[in-house]
Amino acid sequence: MSERLRRAAKIGAALALLFLSYLLLYPAPVNPAAYQPPDAPALTGPLKVNTSLRDNCVRIADGQLQGPEDVAVDARGRIYGGVVDGRIMRTKTADSGALERFADTKGRPLGLAFDKAGNLIVADAVKGLLSVDRQGVVHTLTTGVDGVPFGFTDDVDVAPDGRIYFSDASSKFGAKQYLFDMLESRPYGRLLRYDPKTSKTEQLLDELYFANGVAVAPNGDFVLVVETYRYRVQRYWLRGPRAGKVELFVEGLPGFPDGISTGSKGRYWMALYTVRNKAADWLSPRPNAKRLLAKLPRFMWPKPAPYGLVLALDGGGRIIESRHDSRGSNIINVTSVEEHGGSLYLGGLHSPFMARCTL
Repeated sequence: MSERLRRAAKIGAALALLFLSYLLLYPAPVNPAAYQPPDAPALTGPLKVNTSLRDNCVRIADGQLQGPEDVAVDARGRIYGGVVDGRIMRTKTADSGALERFADTKGRPLGLAFDKAGNLIVADAVKGLLSVDRQGVVHTLTTGVDGVPFGFTDDVDVAPDGRIYFSDASSKFGAKQYLFDMLESRPYGRLLRYDPKTSKTEQLLDELYFANGVAVAPNGDFVLVVETYRYRVQRYWLRGPRAGKVELFVEGLPGFPDGISTGSKGRYWMALYTVRNKAADWLSPRPNAKRLLAKLPRFMWPKPAPYGLVLALDGGGRIIESRHDSRGSNIINVTSVEEHGGSLYLGGLHSPFMARCTL
């Protein structure tokens, strides 16, 4: 062996030893708990794979956006999406792919919903719960509750009585660390309510596992909140004999649920970021493996499958329909779905476009 090769071998061995020492001795950024996930359901019956998202959806403003995590449609049919640099963009007309800037939160706008006055209510991961008026002026509604600031304001919906329901995904990990929340497997999420009449913020539920999508029933009887890292949705009753009670709405979902919204004919639409991941399921009950993984560069982590998936559920939480792009060739990693005017509108946390799909 030449002197050059011997020197390279020594350097390689030293680097390997240094990396191993780092993995074993350096503190992990997470404190994982063990979690045994339920078995992934078979993609049969209403979950049967199809090509609906591949064949029946068109991209809007493709390449002009960066991460419109949620979408909203106004009374004129214009489509809104918040992007990573804090801007909220919208199409100039209902049928146009051309964009214009509507507002800038200076944060990371995620969940979007219009109130009855036409204000755009925004769950901003950095700035809290915001209201943007018709002129694009941003107003802060609330940034915390009971002296505890929001850590990751995520999704929002407006009830028929005007009160605003929203999620704080994680009180520990912010928008750039959401995967650490998955590895830690601890309940840092909350469901909250803001009353515009009194400016009062209330905590309805805590100890949720990454509280994500929020949807209020059209009659205002209950609110749904997604727990992404438990593959389930909870229902919190707002009125009637069960008011103040929480119950399971659906569990054992076939992927990572994200946004949820009300649709026509009593349906609820749910966006799933991707299908279940065998590597993630293997890691879930193994805290030490998750602790080691958290120290590795992100490119070494398990990758989500490039998959587009949207579900429709009835009022009892039963899956009645699914729409797929199993190759992710047209629609991929959906994080929001909204029904408006006979179409579905989709957004994606890492997508460069919004989408419109025929019903």
